[in-house]
Amino acid sequence: MTDMLAPYYPWIVLLHLACAIVFVGAAAFEVFVLEGLHKVIDIATMGRIETAVMARVRRFMPVVVLLLFLSGFALFDLRCNGLQCLGSTRFGWFLLAKAILAFGVLGVFVNAVWAGAHGRMNACRFRYTHRIVLSLMAAIVFLAKTMFYL
Repeated sequence: MTDMLAPYYPWIVLLHLACAIVFVGAAAFEVFVLEGLHKVIDIATMGRIETAVMARVRRFMPVVVLLLFLSGFALFDLRCNGLQCLGSTRFGWFLLAKAILAFGVLGVFVNAVWAGAHGRMNACRFRYTHRIVLSLMAAIVFLAKTMFYL
């Protein structure tokens, strides 16, 4: 598969970065903007705003996350040639840490989608889910930028 994907490497990187920007940006918006509005907007109005935002996000975020992971797997295959580099180089250790955090994000994301679909996503769970995702994604971005330089 590596040989087949190699000519598309720049496009795969671009897709991966675009999806990461959308995903991290959405989490940052929810944590830094929506949470701050709770102090100045009444509860009923804020509930309607959050419902509208989440309805919009549910339309595109599953596709963004799917593309983010698929492009990540492709980049992993291209850069690591299977599992050869994991744990054997500093780059491999960083990549392994990044992958573990990414699967943590996926787990939180899937759990949040499940909770929303089953009516179990309350305001507290909503707030902490987005804080956890943003923290994990910030760590992934940090690792992604440092793994090539350290």
